[in-house]
Parts: sequence; structure tokens; C-alpha cells
Amino acid sequence: MSSDINIPSPIVTVDWLYQHSNAENLIILDGTINKVFDSALGQIPKARFFDIKNKFSDINEPFPSTFPTTQQFQEEARNLGLNNNSAIVVYDDKGIYSSARVWWLLKAFGHENVAVLSGGLPAWKVAGYKTEPMEKYTGNKGDFVAIYQAKSMRFFYDVKKASEDKTHTIVDARSAARFNGIEGEPREGLRKGTIPNSKNLPFTELLSQGLLKPKEELEELFEKVAKKDDDIIFSCGSGITACVLALGATICDYEHISVYDGSWTEWGSIEPE
Repeated sequence: MSSDINIPSPIVTVDWLYQHSNAENLIILDGTINKVFDSALGQIPKARFFDIKNKFSDINEPFPSTFPTTQQFQEEARNLGLNNNSAIVVYDDKGIYSSARVWWLLKAFGHENVAVLSGGLPAWKVAGYKTEPMEKYTGNKGDFVAIYQAKSMRFFYDVKKASEDKTHTIVDARSAARFNGIEGEPREGLRKGTIPNSKNLPFTELLSQGLLKPKEELEELFEKVAKKDDDIIFSCGSGITACVLALGATICDYEHISVYDGSWTEWGSIEPE
């Protein structure tokens, strides 16, 4: 297949990606977080490294993975050769983890022809598909135009108001132990706790062996924490796994969803107990 494609769903399988790997407008992004470039590392053929931490975050802010400006995102997307007509598939090396953050960032800047690879690089390898050494992208710049979708992201004062006035359903993707303050936070010095009036749906419950669970099972999980017409804000530790919940909710046809960018790292640093 060599013509342009439109991606049919927010999630695609490794078999689907392999079958469409020659589409002219297909771009595969490696969204693995905290990855240092190393040519010895394997990647899906023709993948381009989407550097969340250093290229697609505002590194001048005190919290990790802070939402970039529209100008920064557009420039870095163009540097990766992304175009307005690109069909983008994102994966990571854990299954589904930081790839969902890349998917959400692209949607937050107006690009809808994008999907997460269910199972990521591990599923690609299990299926027996070939990998190649990691390579830096050196091709042409793209023509991507970033158009910020304001309702996609929420920030501290948005969430503080939503929490106090109970205008939104706030759903936390951290583990139950962290949500309930039984376990400490991985970030040194960050207090335990949770955003008042929030609910818990650990992102790991959406997954089975790195693959996203079937829609019917996802719907059962989301029905426990939110109604279809709720305005929902997803939170987590630092704005990464909240996007896994956003992915699952999108598949389940929830429409009024957003992600708290700073998540508990910001909230727990600013708000006293």
C-alpha cells in the first residue's frame, strides 16, 4: 500500500501498522520517555524519536514534562518532518505508557490523524516483526501547523476551581496505594495525598500485558468513575499516564475530557495538606 491513509481509531495493532507501513503519509514516532539516543537500541523501522522531555516540554518550568508553547511544539514537530497530512502512529518501549502523552499532545495542537500502537515495541517484537538500529531523523522539515485546542489541557487554577466547585469529575491515574497515601511518591520530597474530590482509576487497569483492553471492559471501568456527559479532568503523577486514561475514555466515546498538565507533582508541591 503506497497511498495516503487516514487512521481509523485512536488505537491500532502491530499487524495494522505492519500492513500499512508503506503508506506515503505514515509517520511512526517513538514516544519512549527518558530515552537517551543510542544507535544500539532497536526501533520500529523508519521510526522518529519524539523527545518528550527535551524537545516537547517547557524545560524552563520547575515540573517535569510541562506543556510546551504552540510555537515550540510547531517548530519541533516540523523538525521531525511532521506534516498537516501525516498519519501518525506513536509507540513506546513499555506497551502503552508515554506514547499516550504524545498522542494527546498532537491532539491538543489540532492533529486528529494519530493513534497509539497497542502493545508498543514489545508487541511488535512478539509478533516477529523486524527492528532496526535507532537513527536520528535527518530528512526534510515538515509543514505542521499547531493550533492549540484550549479545552484539552487544564492547569493549576483550573483544577483548583474544579475541585472546590465540583464542576468536573477529576480522575487520578496513579496506583490506589499512591492515591490513598499508603505509598510515597517517586519524586523526592513530594508529599503524599490526592486532589480533593477526585476519584481513582489506575491506568494499569486499562491494560493487559501492555495491550489496551477491549472497549467493553474499558467502558465498565469508566462507568465506575464518570458518566458519559461529565466534564472530566484526568490527573496522575506528572501528566503522562493521565493521557492513558484520556485514550481509554476517547475509545469509550467520552467527549468532554481534558488532562491536568502538572498533575500531582504540581498540586502536591503548591497546595498544603
